[in-house]
Amino acid sequence: MRPYEKDPAAIYAASFATVRAEAALDRFPQDVAELAVRVIHACGMVEIADRLAFATDVAHSAIAALQTGAPVYADCEMVASGITRRLLPEATEIRCTLNDPRTPDLARDLGTTRSAAAVDLWDTDGAVIAIGNAPTALFRLLERLDGGAARPAAILAFPVGFVGAAESKAELAERPRQTPFLTLRGRRGGSAMASAAVNALGILSAGGVQ
Repeated sequence: MRPYEKDPAAIYAASFATVRAEAALDRFPQDVAELAVRVIHACGMVEIADRLAFATDVAHSAIAALQTGAPVYADCEMVASGITRRLLPEATEIRCTLNDPRTPDLARDLGTTRSAAAVDLWDTDGAVIAIGNAPTALFRLLERLDGGAARPAAILAFPVGFVGAAESKAELAERPRQTPFLTLRGRRGGSAMASAAVNALGILSAGGVQ
């Protein structure tokens, strides 16, 4: 067996040092760079730094919302479970409506996926949105905004897959509906990236970088 690092603190420090050394972070504002570092760490691919699209005020807007008690809406339980609760302000609620008993009927009535229907149960006004699974959830969120729904404080969009993922994120990046956002262009994404972005906000909100 080859030797390997066993000290958790050393692994943690070396991991983030590697990301900062290898990823192209110069184009990001400092606070958005911290979100990028966490997202890169969650997937192990420094090259995605070049594929991240963002509004320069996304971190500032999301942190301000969290500090005033805004909830975080997650499109799936994996995103919600990946958020480290202790990093967020005490009053922050993490909400996922995918398994709400109303969701299946909404999906049937709307003729869409449960992930998209669940978005109709979100109070988007000033909320932080984290999408890490379903492109239809992001499409539905944008449809709701087009229909007059209140704007969130920030959209962190990392839906993954071969059908609709790249297209939904392109729609957000090209027409963000006056909403601060962070997204990863293309097919890549996933729940770990979305929850990592929220965790980065929690760390920044507390005034630290880890």
